[in-house]
Amino acid sequence: MKRFLFLMICLVIHSLSGAAQQILKEMPTGYDAVRSDAPAGKIDTIQYQSKTVGSERKALVYTPPGFSKKKKYPVLYLLHGIGGDEKEWLKGGNPQLILDNLYAEKKIEPMIVVMPNGRAMKDDRATGNIMAQDKVAAFATFEKDLLNDLIPFIESKYPAYTDREHRAIAGLSMGGGQSLNFGLGNLDRFAWVGGFSSAPNTKVPNELMPDPEEAKKKLKLLFISCGDNDRLITFSKRTHDYMFEHQVPHIYYIEPGVHDFKVWKNGLYMFSQFLFKPVDNSSLSKYTILGTRAETNIRSAQYPQILPDNRVVFRVKAPEAQKVQIDLGKKYEMKKDTGGYWMVTTDSIGKGFHYYSLIVDGVALADPSSETFYGMGRMASGIEIPYRNGGYYALKDVAHGDIRIRKYLSKTTGTWREMYVYTPPGYDQSTEKYPVLYLLHGGGEDQRGWATQGKTNLILDNLIAEGKAKPMVIVMLDGNMGGAGGIAGFNEGVLKSFENELKSGAIPFVESAFRVQTDAKNRALAGLSMGGMQTLYAGIRNSEMFSSLGVFSSGWFANNTALTAPQYEFMKDNSDKINGNIKNLWISMGGQEDIAFNNCKIMRAKFDELGVKYTYSEYAGGHTWPVWRHDLFQFSQLLFK
Repeated sequence: MKRFLFLMICLVIHSLSGAAQQILKEMPTGYDAVRSDAPAGKIDTIQYQSKTVGSERKALVYTPPGFSKKKKYPVLYLLHGIGGDEKEWLKGGNPQLILDNLYAEKKIEPMIVVMPNGRAMKDDRATGNIMAQDKVAAFATFEKDLLNDLIPFIESKYPAYTDREHRAIAGLSMGGGQSLNFGLGNLDRFAWVGGFSSAPNTKVPNELMPDPEEAKKKLKLLFISCGDNDRLITFSKRTHDYMFEHQVPHIYYIEPGVHDFKVWKNGLYMFSQFLFKPVDNSSLSKYTILGTRAETNIRSAQYPQILPDNRVVFRVKAPEAQKVQIDLGKKYEMKKDTGGYWMVTTDSIGKGFHYYSLIVDGVALADPSSETFYGMGRMASGIEIPYRNGGYYALKDVAHGDIRIRKYLSKTTGTWREMYVYTPPGYDQSTEKYPVLYLLHGGGEDQRGWATQGKTNLILDNLIAEGKAKPMVIVMLDGNMGGAGGIAGFNEGVLKSFENELKSGAIPFVESAFRVQTDAKNRALAGLSMGGMQTLYAGIRNSEMFSSLGVFSSGWFANNTALTAPQYEFMKDNSDKINGNIKNLWISMGGQEDIAFNNCKIMRAKFDELGVKYTYSEYAGGHTWPVWRHDLFQFSQLLFK
């Protein structure tokens, strides 16, 4: 395991900038030990009068080597955890040695470091039940003690700068939560904020930073670090996720480790080197050892890991294999270590959801560390890459609908078929009848696609909660009707089979099994790629059944006269009827990189010629799920209004 971690660190170091290489290479080797060539700073115990607490309180103050009262210094306030006091850093972290050595190497600015007792109460010792309500509450009270008592005392007794640009705050565990709460909550007092393994006292992100734009202007650096096996990592990650979404520059530093001083010392070592210097925000995503495990990993899998710049680290154990690759559209060659683990770090991967496969000695397989998804005509692995504009499909604290799986005996095929059905929040408690959207998947996928890869339920939950979409039932159908796949599958017979199934099988079943409106103005049809073509065929030919049609990344094949000629002939003869019935014919494309772009462009020109009215939209991203999620997000807001 130690050899693996060493190789992992070397792998990441190799790909980072020179500044990051310097820090990462030197951090693990004697950075917290006594060195004969490093002049020593000094640690004093001070007492200050706290009006907040009503007593004298203690703190430790580190002054750097060569400290002079004739010179002014910036100040770092360094906070302890729930089980410690002002001496915890000194006992467990050797902060004076870390800083002395960094001074000797000319890697940090001279600074005063104040280590206070963050438990602001008269009996502030870490004795008895440290989780008692009054003792936990005292950590929040410390904000007043810090701002109104301790900082003024330090700035009156030491030659310290008194402006926010020369004041920093950081801490471990409970102190990490305090640092984020107090630092981000008082950006007029602190410009540098660090949270090491921040604890559950950390405020939720929108309370920590209600105005990200203001924070971008005032923050010099936000540093968030944690061990990858720390059970409290979720509090660091949710803060990072919010900063990522709102484009607030920060470092999210993940390393091998748990909730202990190894991680916290490393946090101090890293954070202190950035303080009170110009910061290159463009380089911040490079500072990490490990990535964050993908949300698509199975429950306990640590890999794949996503680095802050969206490169992905894959690790697979296959000791007997001769050759292993990762296929993400581009194939990456993996290298084997002596333990039989194969590893590779990819290029930066685009936003959102991607299918991928392991190729082991030429055989394409699902990654046992990843959730599997039906796509590409088989079960494949999938990975979700963070997307800062993906808040519309994030899991939020709003009312949630349900995804229901229903099987029905199809009268048209004589077989049992399956559909996934989204019912909006409050469906079971209501007697209301809802409008319904029939939503179709693409080729190589099935009825599961929109529910799993597409995140339909989360998109609608959030839109309904914001009042941007009407509560509706969404029926995700299986559009596979047998026969050949690919272009050969798009023939009149196969499309006709789907039309019959929709009209005679799926819709009657839904209208008998769910509380839905049964008139055209409360019925819509949409689909992506293959499902877009099915929408064109069944929707246009039955315009009296639907008020809206959504065609995502699709279009009639321009080179297939046998298929397109009868469709355009029908539309020519029925253009007035189509325009009168379909209130929203919404056509969208994933930009010029979308493989359906040219066919759709030709189709739209034909629609213009025929006088068929439509609305067109583009969203850059290609023929991929991030585009189709956004299509659903936009299209659903137009429906039933």
